[in-house]
Amino acid sequence: MPEEKRFAKATWQIMEQLLNVDNLEDALSGSLEIIVNTLNSAAGAIWFLDTKTDRLSPLFHIGPADISNITVENGLGIEGIVTKTGKSMIIADALNDPRFDGSVFDDNGLTTKTMICVPLNNLHDVIGCVQIVNKKDHTLYDEEELQLCERMASLAAITIEEKGLLVDLGEKKEVLAVLKDVIKEFPSGEGVSRVLKGINLEVYKNEFVVVLGESGCGKSTMMNIIGGMDFLTEGSLLIEGKDFSHPSDAELTAFRRKYVGFIFQSYNLMPNLTALENVQFIAELVENAMPAEEALDKVGLKPRANNYPGQMSGGQQQRVSIARAIVKNPKLILADEPTAALDYATSIEVLKVIEEIVRNNGTTVMMVTHNPEIAKMADRVVKVRNGKIASIKKNMHPVHAEELVW
Repeated sequence: MPEEKRFAKATWQIMEQLLNVDNLEDALSGSLEIIVNTLNSAAGAIWFLDTKTDRLSPLFHIGPADISNITVENGLGIEGIVTKTGKSMIIADALNDPRFDGSVFDDNGLTTKTMICVPLNNLHDVIGCVQIVNKKDHTLYDEEELQLCERMASLAAITIEEKGLLVDLGEKKEVLAVLKDVIKEFPSGEGVSRVLKGINLEVYKNEFVVVLGESGCGKSTMMNIIGGMDFLTEGSLLIEGKDFSHPSDAELTAFRRKYVGFIFQSYNLMPNLTALENVQFIAELVENAMPAEEALDKVGLKPRANNYPGQMSGGQQQRVSIARAIVKNPKLILADEPTAALDYATSIEVLKVIEEIVRNNGTTVMMVTHNPEIAKMADRVVKVRNGKIASIKKNMHPVHAEELVW
């Protein structure tokens, strides 16, 4: 069938889907399927913007990459740029296109090579976008194919305007910490190096957040700012509604002492103190600490209370460091690569303890790791790329530590 007739047929099929609609969701997903099939593409998604959070989510998607429950910030990534600007885009060569900085498809098993992305514009606002990825025959997308996608998006936006489609993707949990437009710069030679380039993130109470990203992407810097171990250059940090963007030394000391527990890759135990004394030392710094013996019991090390760090394995030392973190009854625990120096079996033991803390103590745990398998345990997975939040994925069914394999 000639291209012109094929595209005309697809347009009529989409019109039938959208203009004679009983179920709008089915009509939109059906229209996406028509576009993906007509353009012989590997994947596609319809993204919607939640104005309350200013984040996009793929309400409908087709293809081998599971991008369900992922959100991206409006203005970031191709889908965010198209939604923010309201301008269509063809990516002919993702690898060499300066506008392309990875995508949620790449993060979930489908390498993006070519792409069409067009805005969903209802004449008043841009409410999302339509994204089509990779020709199966490896050819490039052209202007005619872009126009077909634009027609589909226009029809979809009009139908949504007329029929109404309420999209509320906001989290219902209570917010613990908020980073807004956070920039962090470090001196570098004669100038500065910008490590964080506008981070926007909410951390909720009683959740397990895993932060993934390549070395140098800014994930540890972001966590250190949340924990009061480093200062932001621009932007704001709120902790339970209180502004901690530029705290005084006294405020910072009190915050770190009473509010936050830390777990590091290198256990940082005092070698001349027993396990119990290491935990007691921290407990004595704060009010309303739990008994040190109870903290050791929670991590399964009460029988080793009188052992020195040199008499314990790496996993046992890490569990002491966890006991030291929880003895303060903190609202937030920050863990930086806590299993990196441990073997698989020992890592699982440590992760089981962390899981127990989140599920039964009501504590928020934020963990930076290079191990994507650990992300399966998390309530949410935050991916940092090049100093920005690349995506946030909500795990509908977090697994238990003993289910992890690597």
